[in-house]
Amino acid sequence: MIIFALLSVSVLWAFACCKESAWNGQTPSGTGVPGPFRPYYVPPGAKSYDSSSPLIHFTGSWFDSFNIMYVATTLRWTDEKGAAARMKFVGTGIEWFGGLDRSHGIAAVFIDGKKVQEIDTWSNVSRKQQRIFWIFNLPYGKHTIMVRNLGKGQVDSPIIDIDAFVVTEGHTTLPMTPLLPLDLLNAATQPLAGQIQSFASQTQWTLEQKGVTGVSAMQLTVISDTHALIIDKVEHNPVSIGGHPAWAALFNLQTHAVRPLKVESNSFCAGGTFLSNGTLINVGGNPVVDGYTSAADFGDLDGLQAVRIFEPCPSASAAHCNIYENHSRIRMASPRWYNTVIRISDGSAMIVGGSKKGGWMNNETVNNPTIEYWPPKSIHNSIGLPIHLPFLVRTLNANLFPIVFSLPDDRIFMAANQDAIIYDWRTNQEQQLPRIPNECRVTYPMAAAGLLLPLSPEDGYTAEILLCGGSTINDKKPGYEISSQDPASSQCSRLLLTDQGIAAGWTVEQMPQARHMADAVLLPTGEVLIVNGAGTGISGYGNVINQVGQSNADHPVLTPVLYDPAAPAGQRFSSEGMRSSAIPRMYHSVATLTPNGDILVAGSNPNLDRSAVKYGTEYRVEWIGPPYMKKDRPIVHKPPKTLLYGQNLTLSVKFPPFTDKARNIKVALMDLGFVTHAVHANSRLVYLSFSLFSDGQSLQITGPPRPAVYPPGPGWIYVVVDGVPSVGFQVMVGNGDGPPVDHNAWDNLLKMTAVDQFEASKKTKGKKKGKYVDNTE
Repeated sequence: MIIFALLSVSVLWAFACCKESAWNGQTPSGTGVPGPFRPYYVPPGAKSYDSSSPLIHFTGSWFDSFNIMYVATTLRWTDEKGAAARMKFVGTGIEWFGGLDRSHGIAAVFIDGKKVQEIDTWSNVSRKQQRIFWIFNLPYGKHTIMVRNLGKGQVDSPIIDIDAFVVTEGHTTLPMTPLLPLDLLNAATQPLAGQIQSFASQTQWTLEQKGVTGVSAMQLTVISDTHALIIDKVEHNPVSIGGHPAWAALFNLQTHAVRPLKVESNSFCAGGTFLSNGTLINVGGNPVVDGYTSAADFGDLDGLQAVRIFEPCPSASAAHCNIYENHSRIRMASPRWYNTVIRISDGSAMIVGGSKKGGWMNNETVNNPTIEYWPPKSIHNSIGLPIHLPFLVRTLNANLFPIVFSLPDDRIFMAANQDAIIYDWRTNQEQQLPRIPNECRVTYPMAAAGLLLPLSPEDGYTAEILLCGGSTINDKKPGYEISSQDPASSQCSRLLLTDQGIAAGWTVEQMPQARHMADAVLLPTGEVLIVNGAGTGISGYGNVINQVGQSNADHPVLTPVLYDPAAPAGQRFSSEGMRSSAIPRMYHSVATLTPNGDILVAGSNPNLDRSAVKYGTEYRVEWIGPPYMKKDRPIVHKPPKTLLYGQNLTLSVKFPPFTDKARNIKVALMDLGFVTHAVHANSRLVYLSFSLFSDGQSLQITGPPRPAVYPPGPGWIYVVVDGVPSVGFQVMVGNGDGPPVDHNAWDNLLKMTAVDQFEASKKTKGKKKGKYVDNTE
């Protein structure tokens, strides 16, 4: 059992309240003395009104206090029941900042006359400039906030206070930059002749905006039928934990409630995967960003070598779910930023590539052209240390977040830049594949969507790869020669991974709209929903000319497209019945299939820190409902919890009335993936062998034949009847044991590597005798 190390907190009593200690020993700029963190922050595109503003109207008895710890050194408080503070504003959101301590009580918050929340401002620890309330999804226009003291709480005559209101000013609509001529966009904004087809089962799709994530959704994975885990970078997110903004949270898929999680290190651009026992690891990240963003003041730890542990957490409340870090005992051998992580056939994680420190485009100075495993392995004489991969040298510069999939023959597909290989991890051999056509680059910062297409026993689980979008921008160009208006690619490329398919090379077709940074989501039906992305520019922020706000990209693609890999060429794309979103989803956007069968879409944040300018930080969640969501759906009674390889299990299924004589049944075993930066690591659909009993209500399904077809670990099963899937149920594929642990390799990693070596190298210039240290600045 993991024992969590708790920070030692000095408790000083003053006025019957605890005083806040420094979080992680954070030291304010210009001093050598640790001090507490203040969440108060005014992002670009927002405006602050402190308590002395004449726009805030107070009713009842309020008193003024003055202190350098308050916003603009002033704060107004009341202990009168019914006393209220009211402000009218124009915008799309507002935040209330104030204090918390043991003298405070419960306040009611009203927006436009409607009570939206009661908030208890009591705290055992005294904290100033805290974000007490926030709302960001208001329609643009005139609104009123009112905060009223309810006169109740844990003390007599409880107080509430107003330090400041921060208004997100927003826009009536997001103004769009005029589109480039069609020939420059590869006709991206118009359907190509013959492409849009009417699918026989197509009806109206739905699109709803419900819920907010609280932390920017840079990384996303579904952990249970009730929750998704969201991980961000260190920044001023509105959700707080321990008196500072959180950068991870659990999002309830049913109620949309948000529970912040504590993360010690900067998880900016990390990767992740589940292991064979259901444990999730989140690896890599960024160092402490001193001098570049106020987020550096948070006191976070270097995340470059971090291995963050999230244990299985199936409870509906998620009350005891936590992230654990211990860099002295649990870490990677080398620093990695923008690494891809997959689960392989023995249930362990393969960690691929990345950069040795944060930046933008990769280069030979900071490139980390290696793989390593978690838990560490003694393989190819590595004894837990990184293994050189020449492919990651040949593919510079655009090779971050490589597209990687474990194949049914136990080898690994990798694509980066314009190239692709099959890597045999057991023999450490690369097989070069045909180059991706037409100089299309497919990995960061020219990110394409990549998928392993559905695997089926009918063809012996033959693997085929799909890559859609990306860019033809030359990755050797400097940022000042790249524009946010450079067109993305509309190219989709497919490669069948058989001898004959490899010899024939990639087949090419065109999406109706060009896009990069798209998300490709496998559906239980075998179709692919392509959503999010931009029509021009490149991934990242603050690097190119003609930036929009801080975004390197422009022209968000707002309409999803459905791709049917089984349809004839020229008839595979359709947006029929699709609704277009009004929310741009570009850099740092995510999308995933949910257990319910709809698609959760979130994120977009091409900004250094939280921003409210055009293409600002997006917290709203959208839900795309395929037509099958409105149909009668199969129901699986008492589903199993585990599925062994080759095991026969009987499912009791209630079929919809009109499918008593079902013509088309499929049983889809799916990994919903770990999603970040358009990479859907581990995303997988394996159709299982099955037979229908004579009673017409029972299915005998057979587990995957071997671990290479579906690596051991958690999965979701959907029974699909005539194109309509059941709600998915979670199973553990395999026996649920953890991956093999090589103690010699682990001990050698700890012996031969430094803890948080990037931070150490800034002090020692990387010279650590006897240690494996990347001497990269």
